[in-house]
Amino acid sequence: MARDLDSAQRFYGAVLGWDFRPTHLGDGVVVAFRDGAPVAGIGALTGNRGVPVVWTPYFAVEDADATAARVRERGATMAVGPLAFGTGRAALAADPAGAVFGFWHGEAVPDWSMGRGSAPAWLELRTRDAFAAAIFYGEVLDWDSERPGSCTVSYEHDHVVLRHGHDTVARISGGALEEAPDPEVRPRWHVHFHVPDLESAIDAATGLGARAASPVQTSVTSRWMVLSDPEGALFTVVTPQDGNP
Repeated sequence: MARDLDSAQRFYGAVLGWDFRPTHLGDGVVVAFRDGAPVAGIGALTGNRGVPVVWTPYFAVEDADATAARVRERGATMAVGPLAFGTGRAALAADPAGAVFGFWHGEAVPDWSMGRGSAPAWLELRTRDAFAAAIFYGEVLDWDSERPGSCTVSYEHDHVVLRHGHDTVARISGGALEEAPDPEVRPRWHVHFHVPDLESAIDAATGLGARAASPVQTSVTSRWMVLSDPEGALFTVVTPQDGNP
């Protein structure tokens, strides 16, 4: 959600190589595409200036009302909705540790994918207790169930890993601090976007008014940096290390 939809499109188009198309959700929402594949949605914030500009993951559900009831039953907070929105119903919630997420019941953009191609590289939840978070989201969103198409959950190297088929779509990591002043440390969902060249993306972003919110970080498989866009929304750009797919 952005305050200036046109400026957001110019920024992310230049930094991440996205182009944008209108949707059946109205004039205030566009879908970003990379190489013909849908990547993300950007909507226009209106009214309350106190609402932060932020990237939020939305999870598909089969029944928005039932999902909202499960959120409340498990000690979490329903912030907005479920409300009718375009061809479906959407809602915003905060999990028991305070991380904000959304869910959606209805028609989705065709061929939307996670964890492969031009889609977001992956989602990461950094929270206090990864095991407790996995139980909460599994119960609320019906992960690791017998329902066809359900995501599978596994525990690997002190992380919880969520997969859909062969694609890794999310990871849950523990150790975040609820009252930490730094939003990088508080429980929240982090959105990671693929870029072909990390330094080029960082230069483009900072040249258009973004700021670095972390140093460049590395692992065996990838390199990444957290950026804050000109309106303050945090996102991560990530590229594979040489020799990795």
